[in-house]
Amino acid sequence: MKKLSLLVIVILTVFSCSNKKKTAYLNYLKGVSKSKLKDHNGAIADYTKAIELNPNNATAYSNRGFEKKVLKDYDGAIVDFTEAIALAPKFMEAYYMRGSSKARLKDYNGAIADYNKAIELNPNYSMAYSNRAAVKFKLEDYGGAIVDFTKTIALEPNDDVYYYRGKSKRNLKDYDGAIADFTKAIALAPTDTPPSDLSGVYYYIGTSKFYLGDTNGACSDWKKSAKLGDEFAAKL
Repeated sequence: MKKLSLLVIVILTVFSCSNKKKTAYLNYLKGVSKSKLKDHNGAIADYTKAIELNPNNATAYSNRGFEKKVLKDYDGAIVDFTEAIALAPKFMEAYYMRGSSKARLKDYNGAIADYNKAIELNPNYSMAYSNRAAVKFKLEDYGGAIVDFTKTIALEPNDDVYYYRGKSKRNLKDYDGAIADFTKAIALAPTDTPPSDLSGVYYYIGTSKFYLGDTNGACSDWKKSAKLGDEFAAKL
């Protein structure tokens, strides 16, 4: 009789654990759905329920961290990404997003350390290179930024990366290189790019040409910038 009672207890415990995991997963899926609907607070609530029922779900912590990051709760996001990494040390997206959150809090060295780890786990992680470059740019490490922007371009070229690599080159007085990158940025810009964005690129092309002694070329690009809405360029 005692053996039978013990067996029943074991079966009920297993069944209860199984049900907990199923309920946890359902809450996790609800969180994913609410995230897609941009109900970030609702998603956080569901991920929290999932974590309470299954505290070993690294993805639930990471997803909750992402929602907190969207809501600009960067400290809370970092806590969740750190927990996700503790559960899954090779979780490259968690390192990347924790790095992004640290950058928002101006912990630039901490951000670079996390981007380094994400890149170590995936050497082709273009966004990690791009974000690390942006942090290096803020730290005025323009040479380091150029290296990372160049790697990003090799993996996934786009207008923004060329633009910021151009700015890095311009800050290092490589005006020819800057002009080439700014020109490429304009060529790759999506058709719905706001004119105000393009005006700034033409302005920088103009200043680069000016520093190279090409006054006529500079004036031509400043006029383009002015036509696109740059008030400062219009005064030149």
